[in-house]
Amino acid sequence: MRTEFIDSIEAIEPSAWNALAGTDHPFLRHEFLASIETSGSVGRDTGWLPCHAALYDDRKLIAALPLYRKTNSWGEFVFDFAWAEAYQQAGLHYYPKLVSAIPFTPVTGPRFLTAPGHDFDELASTLILTTRRLAEQQDISSWHVLFAEQRDREILEQHGLLLRKDCQFHWHNRGYSTFDDYLTGLRSSKRKKLRRERRRIEESGIIFRQLSGSDLTVELWRDIMPLYASSFLRRGRKPYLNEGFFKMISNHMPEHILVILAVYHDKPIACAICFHGGDTLYGRYWGSSARYHSLHFETCYYQGIEYCIANGLQHFEPGTQGEHKISRGFEPTETWSAHSLSHPQFADAVDAFLDHERTYTDEYIDTVRGHMPFRRDTR
Repeated sequence: MRTEFIDSIEAIEPSAWNALAGTDHPFLRHEFLASIETSGSVGRDTGWLPCHAALYDDRKLIAALPLYRKTNSWGEFVFDFAWAEAYQQAGLHYYPKLVSAIPFTPVTGPRFLTAPGHDFDELASTLILTTRRLAEQQDISSWHVLFAEQRDREILEQHGLLLRKDCQFHWHNRGYSTFDDYLTGLRSSKRKKLRRERRRIEESGIIFRQLSGSDLTVELWRDIMPLYASSFLRRGRKPYLNEGFFKMISNHMPEHILVILAVYHDKPIACAICFHGGDTLYGRYWGSSARYHSLHFETCYYQGIEYCIANGLQHFEPGTQGEHKISRGFEPTETWSAHSLSHPQFADAVDAFLDHERTYTDEYIDTVRGHMPFRRDTR
């Protein structure tokens, strides 16, 4: 077996990569990662330099690891700015660092992609050892595996990486037949609030279109992109993903993309760009051209819940943060990352910090569960 570090995923045969990635996780597909690279959404200008790990048995790809050399901490959603500042204050360089993640995508999934019929522990261990060796040879401060699923983090912990726990809010489909069926499981006050929010949108004359990739023409993307960009520009930042990326995705993965478009007087005024794979809908990006009461909740949450119920999807992950999701039935869900820091004293300090942070996160999740909106007999 030999490991190669590849500076473009296009150097790997798409069918070979996808045979490892499977079909349940759209963000791991070769088409998704290649579109991010070829559109210029990642690269030197954005601080994401691909160096994917590919493990071969003779000429056959048997394992892979999405990997990037990062020169900043933007677009990761696992915040380590304080760690970088501490390194700087100590006269050390935190950047570049290595990150195993899907750029701009805080979604839990496999990071070690392995071929069926091979020993997962052996292949993952080989990738761990070679990635750490790369960091040592190139004097890289750290390696971070973000939003790792359970099997990945177990073997990462065995190899001494430090685990970090965080929390997102996810919706779960418990066999609902309609949105009203879902609402019956909520407490009366919460049920009335949600119905009132939906009624405001209906009475305002706003209508919604649910568009798949095959519906998304060049003209529609021209209407959607300013809406998508607006949420970034309001915070003084450029959008993470460009129009070229979205056009590529709607061509290469039309069955995995869903755009929920809000229209008022025949003019698009808001959008939520989502993806779906397996039994899950992923809400990714939102934007609007103006403020309308309850428009965000309808576009980003209620339309997505209706889509899941109508299409038999079991889970809806609308993105990071947002405690306003709790009263709308989105439940606290643990997310995990794993971290390897080359400097022993900093590794010890981060380990102690993560121990305290996990305690806080556990207490926070317990507190949130006590504020869920479900009736006592339906919890």
